[in-house]
Amino acid sequence: MKIGVFDSGVGGLTVLKALREELPSVDFFYLGDTARVPYGGKSKETIQRYSLECAEFLLSFGIELLVVACNTASAYALELLRESLTIPVIGVVQPGVEQALKVSKTKRIGVIGTRGTVQSAVYQNLLKEQGAQPVAKACPLFVPLVEEGIINGKIAQSVVEYYLEELKGKVDTLILACTHYPLLKETIREYMGDVEIVDSAQAVAQEVKKLAKNEGNGTLRLFFTDNSPNLSHLIKLILGEEQSYEIIPVLCKL
Repeated sequence: MKIGVFDSGVGGLTVLKALREELPSVDFFYLGDTARVPYGGKSKETIQRYSLECAEFLLSFGIELLVVACNTASAYALELLRESLTIPVIGVVQPGVEQALKVSKTKRIGVIGTRGTVQSAVYQNLLKEQGAQPVAKACPLFVPLVEEGIINGKIAQSVVEYYLEELKGKVDTLILACTHYPLLKETIREYMGDVEIVDSAQAVAQEVKKLAKNEGNGTLRLFFTDNSPNLSHLIKLILGEEQSYEIIPVLCKL
């Protein structure tokens, strides 16, 4: 089986890793739109256009299922993708919400993500529907931190404290509503203390497992729209292995 995965950058590799662990025989095609990261500060219309372009690129390989690893794209473009494509499309929002509701004892749940994801209120609305009390916070500097490979140390600690100070002590569960954020998980955990931290990678993998056939050659092809200086390092950091990858032109026509 062939499965496509796309994200605004390298963060979606955390979802890809979980998927490969659950479905080792599947052939995966990953696209990181590193030339246009982050999506979180873009308009809804632009995010939808980018998402359709990423999907079209992956469809050229004959994928049978698409995973939208980007939270912002899941918030703004998931329904459009489902309407436009003839294959199943799975996002990261619903699985993350369900996991948070399972582990939270007080239903006081924090949500951190890009401005776009937070402003969409998709997480907040789903949590409220289940009786939870969400507190959302946009953390726009987290993505560039990760893209630059700054995931620990004084700079990362200062930025984490700057954004999360108002959530500390007020929530018992924290949803990392951006696939880049798991790379800052230990720094976030160190600052937040005794809080359940939820990233949707494992939950998404379980959802995909219900629909996918674990058959194929177990191959992996990685594509990125820009070759940043830290790209190779971040790929190895997340996937834990050396991987070759290809750089493709920016998908949109300027």
